[in-house]
Amino acid sequence: MRVWLGIFAVPCISLFTASATAQTAADEETPKISLSVPSGAPLRVYLTKRVSKRVGAPVEAKLLESVFAFDREVIPAGTVAQGQVSRVQPVGKWQRVRAIVNGDFTPLRSAQVEFTALILPDGHTVSTHTVETVGLNSIYIEPSKKKKRKAQPQNPNGGILGTAKQTAKDRINGAINARSRGIADIVRGPNKKEKLIDLLWSKLPYHPQYVRRGTRFDAPLRDPLQFGFESVKQGDLAELGSQPLPDSVVHARLLTALNSASAKQGEAVVAVVAAPLFSADHKLVFPEGTRLIGTVVVATKARSFHRGGQLRFNFQRVDLPPEVANLRPAAPRPEPMKTQATLAGAEGSGTAPIKVDSEGGVEAKESKTRFIAPVISLMLASRAADNDAGRHQAAGATGGDANISGRTLGGGLGLGMLGAAVSQSSPYVGMAFGYYGLAWSVYSSVIARGGEVQFDKNAMMDIKFGARMPPQVSKFRAALERAGQ
Repeated sequence: MRVWLGIFAVPCISLFTASATAQTAADEETPKISLSVPSGAPLRVYLTKRVSKRVGAPVEAKLLESVFAFDREVIPAGTVAQGQVSRVQPVGKWQRVRAIVNGDFTPLRSAQVEFTALILPDGHTVSTHTVETVGLNSIYIEPSKKKKRKAQPQNPNGGILGTAKQTAKDRINGAINARSRGIADIVRGPNKKEKLIDLLWSKLPYHPQYVRRGTRFDAPLRDPLQFGFESVKQGDLAELGSQPLPDSVVHARLLTALNSASAKQGEAVVAVVAAPLFSADHKLVFPEGTRLIGTVVVATKARSFHRGGQLRFNFQRVDLPPEVANLRPAAPRPEPMKTQATLAGAEGSGTAPIKVDSEGGVEAKESKTRFIAPVISLMLASRAADNDAGRHQAAGATGGDANISGRTLGGGLGLGMLGAAVSQSSPYVGMAFGYYGLAWSVYSSVIARGGEVQFDKNAMMDIKFGARMPPQVSKFRAALERAGQ
C-alpha cells in the first residue's frame, strides 16, 4: 500500500512543482504596478458656477485635463470636483492702490479654494484633499452645445499647444478689457448677461465680490491618491527608457518656478512627465513621473516701453521614476539618460501673454491693441476739456453750465462712476479727471515696463525632443537584457 502511495505521490509533486513554477514565471512576465497619483500633482480644473468670496461658500468645478498614473488614465477629464472657499484675505497693496485710482473703493479680497471630493463620470466618489489655492489669470470657456463644430485634428503626441494659444488669447482679451472697461468681453464672448452684471457691479464704488465662472485653478494634491494595482505586459515595456523619435512631444509640468526677472543662466530646471509618452506602435517610452532635467540658457529682464522679458531653457537628461526598477528586481536602477529637448509650448503664469519660438525661447509679448487706449483716452479728455459755454449754448445746450456729457466721460475715465458723479460739481473737476485718466493710460500702455516671462510651480508645458542621440540601447534596456539572461 505504501509503495502504491509513493508511486502516485511522485507525479503529483512534480505536477504541483511545475504548476507553481509556471505560475511564478507568469507572474514575472506580467509584473504589477501601483497606480498612485503623488502628492503635489495638480488637479487642473475650472469653475462651472460663480463663487462668492466668503469663507465656506461651496465650489464646483470640472477637470480640464485627465490625470495619469504610470501608463494609464485614472481620473478622466470632465470629472466633477467639489470643495469650498477655505480662506479669504486682502489683495496686495499695489493692486489695492490701482483699484482706488480707478474709483473702486471696495476692500478687495482673494479667495483661496480647496477641493475635497471628486465625482468620476461613472458616479464613483473619491475623497481628496488639495492645497489651498487661488484662481489663475485665465478663463476657460466651455464649447457651446448649441453649435456644431467641425472636429479638429488631434496631435498624436498630445500636448498643450492649443490650450496655450487659448490662454494667450485670454490674456490679450483681458488686457483689452482692462483698458476698455470690460465692454469688449461682453460684446464678443458668451454668457453676456452674467458678464454685463459683473461689469455694472464693478463700476460701483463698493460692490460684492465673486470668483467668475470659468476661472481656472491648479490645485495640488495634499495627500496621494491610490487606485490599486494593475498588471503590465513585458512586451509593452520593450521601448521603456529609449530615446523618443525626433519631434516627439511630451506633456509635462514644471517643478522649478521660473521668472525672467530673477532667473540666472545655468540655473537648474526640473520638469516631470504628466502624461505617458508612447512610441508609434504604442509601446511605453516614458511613464508618468519621469523627470526631465535641464538648465536655463538665457534670462533677460523686462524693460521700460513695454519691452518684455525673455527666457530660454532646455533639457539634457531623463530620469525614470523609481517604480521602474521594481519591474525587474534583478536590474539595477538606471542612471539618468542623456537627451536633447526644448520647449514647444507652454502656459505662462504672468500677466502678459507669451510666445514660444521654434528654438524653445520664450518672450513676453504685448498686444498692439494697447495703443488704442491712449487714443480713446485723448478723445475723452479733449471732450471733457471743451468748456466753451457759448458754443454749447449755440448747439442747443441750456444753462451756462454746459458740456455735462463731456464732464461725465472725463470723470468716468479718471475714477469710474464715482468720478463721473463728482465731476458734475465743476467743469474743471471733469477736465482734471479726464487728463488724469489720459496720463495714466499713456503711462500704462506706452511707458511702463513690459511683462515678465513667468512660470509658477506646476505650470504645464509641451517639451519636444530633438534628433536622436548616437544609436545605442539605453542603459535601462541594457540592464533589463542583462537581468533576463
